Amino acid sequence: MKTAIIGIGNILFMDEGIGVYASKFLEQNYRFGDNVEIIDGGTLGFKLMNYYQTYDKVVILDTVSIEDEPGSIYNLPSDVLLGLGEYRKTAHEVEVVEMLEICSMLESIAKVNIVGIVPEDIESVGIGLTKRMKESFDSFIKTTLDELQKDGIAFEKVADSSLESIIHSYQNPTMARL
Repeated sequence: MKTAIIGIGNILFMDEGIGVYASKFLEQNYRFGDNVEIIDGGTLGFKLMNYYQTYDKVVILDTVSIEDEPGSIYNLPSDVLLGLGEYRKTAHEVEVVEMLEICSMLESIAKVNIVGIVPEDIESVGIGLTKRMKESFDSFIKTTLDELQKDGIAFEKVADSSLESIIHSYQNPTMARL
């Protein structure tokens, strides 16, 4: 099953970047088969259509603007996500859903899941995560890995890079290149 794991978000607005950090965490700490691609989607938005059409499965890692406690984690299949009208609060959330709506009218679309976490702070400018997001990060990753396992996607843990080291690489980009 050709699979894309796409971390979405803007790392310049605190918790908004958790999807990007999660995709980098998975890339550094796990080995997946050749049929799995991990993508730093940043604020891809409308370019997501290509992934929805060329992959069998797409797992999007992102924040979800749902009225719940910050740190709450959701695993939402695309049909459930399309039914959550009030979900769309950030620009990329709007684009993720709009691309799903457009692609649902096409002949072929991937099986799409959003593994989302309710953010605490997506308004402050700063690279990093709030304490609550850091505390929920392991559960966010576990939910993602559980979703992949449901479809028989194999992986192996190969390293122990920390979330802090990943965040630090974005705060200090010259360190990431060394």
